[in-house]
Amino acid sequence: MEDIYALSDVQIQKKIGDKIKATRLKQNITQDSLAEAASISRSSVQKAESGEIKSFDTFLRILRMLGMLDEISHLCEEEQLTPGEYYDMVNSAKKSKRKRAVGSLYANKEESEW
Repeated sequence: MEDIYALSDVQIQKKIGDKIKATRLKQNITQDSLAEAASISRSSVQKAESGEIKSFDTFLRILRMLGMLDEISHLCEEEQLTPGEYYDMVNSAKKSKRKRAVGSLYANKEESEW
């Protein structure tokens, strides 16, 4: 597999469009039926397949209808904390608790006018 970071944005979009088209054809789905199922226009499907993905919403709808959301599922996963990171987080929360003043208000009763 080639290094994705070496590709331009246009090349990445073209590869994604090719993958969408190949998956649609493999599943024997027409552009019209995909567009109808995803509640988008046929031209949006055509543009996505040619690499012109302008709307993230359209992209997600197409992936959902083709059963390809698992391709991006790792982007939705929460990051797992290591035990050390968890320990640091708990300790920093404990340190930031407010502390009460200890009787400094009544320390000098004789100097008070009251």
